[in-house]
Amino acid sequence: MNEYLNENWRSVLSSNKLDDFDALWQLKADWFEAPNQRRGGWSGVARCELNLPDGRKCALFLKRQENHGTFSWQHPVKGVPTFQREFHKIMHYRACGIPTLEPVYFAMRRTEKGHRAILATEELSGFTSMEERVQYWLDHGAPVQKIRRNYLKAVAGLLSKMHSHGIQHNCFFPKHIFTRMNPDGQVEARVIDLEKSRWRPVRTLSARRDLYSLVRQSLHWSRTDRLWFFKAYLGIKRLTPYAKWLWRDIECRSMKKNRIHKHVQQLALQIGIAE
Repeated sequence: MNEYLNENWRSVLSSNKLDDFDALWQLKADWFEAPNQRRGGWSGVARCELNLPDGRKCALFLKRQENHGTFSWQHPVKGVPTFQREFHKIMHYRACGIPTLEPVYFAMRRTEKGHRAILATEELSGFTSMEERVQYWLDHGAPVQKIRRNYLKAVAGLLSKMHSHGIQHNCFFPKHIFTRMNPDGQVEARVIDLEKSRWRPVRTLSARRDLYSLVRQSLHWSRTDRLWFFKAYLGIKRLTPYAKWLWRDIECRSMKKNRIHKHVQQLALQIGIAE
């Protein structure tokens, strides 16, 4: 699919005169992330607000790139635009019923300057990254156990569903997990940055990779919460021999990696190459 327009957004884009490639490409908006320059091309993200018919506003994240692609064995010479890969991943996740971003618009064009691509997604209104939320708890005090575990259960369920569909995220870090805590106590969880996702037929391989990625950056959680999260992911109340092996493997690898990382940081400080 080389062009996509979400029907739920057609009228909104049209009323804002942004319902075609050229209009979105030429839209002037401040960069949300500074453009990434690579191999003669660039890729950047802007946040833009649109007017709704009732006078309210909504926001989109508008990603634009030119001559910025990823090479693979399928595309070893020209590569494939990174946003094309991301769009296809988003659609696959949604087809599997896995909560992620809502795509609004995607298209690619060939111009005299090269290959261009646009990907627009709806802003995750009311959602906060796991990284920011946990840091807030560390700074201001963690909520009661029931709230924490509702939160962990939502994230564990999200990851479990991904793996049940054979999807390995590959970068399942707290900054890529977004949650919204509703007044009724329910927690919604969504995952972003899907570009490096891959299909894995063996769930244990996905678990070792994605749980390791998450746990390695979450060692400041209490061990009790980490273990509770792990059991919620597996859907068990007591550790089985397999679960014990997997838990020890992930914990040991995470601790070892962090020790190595801290050692490298200390060496860098000693020779003056780190802040």
